[in-house]
Amino acid sequence: MDILFYDAHCPLCRREVALLQKFAAPTLAFQDIHTADFELLPSREALLKSLHLQRGSGEMVTGLAANVAVWQHTRLGVFWRFLVLPGIRPVAERVYENWARRRYARLYGCVLPERGAQQ
Repeated sequence: MDILFYDAHCPLCRREVALLQKFAAPTLAFQDIHTADFELLPSREALLKSLHLQRGSGEMVTGLAANVAVWQHTRLGVFWRFLVLPGIRPVAERVYENWARRRYARLYGCVLPERGAQQ
């Protein structure tokens, strides 16, 4: 079973999870980041900065790839696959990363460095 880690403090995230719960197969579980056990997981901050999907195999998928993968648990997944096509993926990843950075900054008052910046 795959597990989607989501931010229950984020209104948009809650709406998307509610929609996913309506359409998703029973092969997808949902875990609020704020109540997760972090023993075998990335840090809470890492989970809040980007979407994470843990595969049944233990593999962690993040960002745009996680978004596309989670929708594959629904009959609507076919509409998300175009985002990972070779000509579209770099643009879609850039858009997702910018959105995720701004969402985190807005909700948690932190400004993240631009993509590729030294930390």
